[in-house]
Amino acid sequence: MGVGFTTIMYGEESLLDGLADIGACRYDGVETSLGEIEAVGADAFAEQLDAYDLDLYCTMGEWLETQGAADRIAAGAETAADLGAPYLGILPPHRGTTADEDFERWLGEVCDAAAEAGVTPVLHHHGGTKVEQLDEIEEWLDRAPDSLGLLWDSAHHYPYDPESADGDVSDGVRRFADDIEYVHLKDVAPGANFDDLVEAISNGEFKLDTVFLYYDAFTDLGEGVIDFAAVHEALDEIGYDGHITIEVENQNKPPVIHAKENLDYWWSITGQ
Repeated sequence: MGVGFTTIMYGEESLLDGLADIGACRYDGVETSLGEIEAVGADAFAEQLDAYDLDLYCTMGEWLETQGAADRIAAGAETAADLGAPYLGILPPHRGTTADEDFERWLGEVCDAAAEAGVTPVLHHHGGTKVEQLDEIEEWLDRAPDSLGLLWDSAHHYPYDPESADGDVSDGVRRFADDIEYVHLKDVAPGANFDDLVEAISNGEFKLDTVFLYYDAFTDLGEGVIDFAAVHEALDEIGYDGHITIEVENQNKPPVIHAKENLDYWWSITGQ
């Protein structure tokens, strides 16, 4: 099991510098997007991974909302395999954008391409998408090819599980124990109207202020309500031995500080 950090805060223009930061913080691996790899070039990206002794855990595709997106993600399976990533990440379509039959067909196409490339496709359940509620996660894992696994995300589980109001999302780990292939960790600091924001997003009301305030609640480990000790215990209980990636999206300090502080927090939980 390794611990990784996403490159979300760095973007295309600073991606290679981001790999240097993440390596310096003593992470084992990284997650990035297919678009970012394409922007800097796969060879340059691979050289930087080697320079800082990092593994690539997951290449994340774009939102799966069009045939073009499905084609690009499917083509990216070879890129993921060439760079040694075990996982190809799939982001579901936003609510109200895509017919079920289209999404099901595109999932099949991406899963077939991933199987041919020798990587595991993982579905990222995500607020505001067709795969948001717990029963929707189960439905789409059932409808998709058996090769599709779940990218379980602590923060995207929290708003949709009535048992997690106190921050203990460990029931989600146990519920999806047979499907979890890969894990994202991030915290949630819900404001006074967070439930209203969640309801609006679930209803497909993507107003700018609603979306901004919803995502603004996602934060660094230890700065919100999620009980990460319980998450760690549940992952151990189900025998999870895959990679864990810390995903922090909201920057309020230099990215390298976010990276270091989040890893230190997780190590304080795990005893490393």
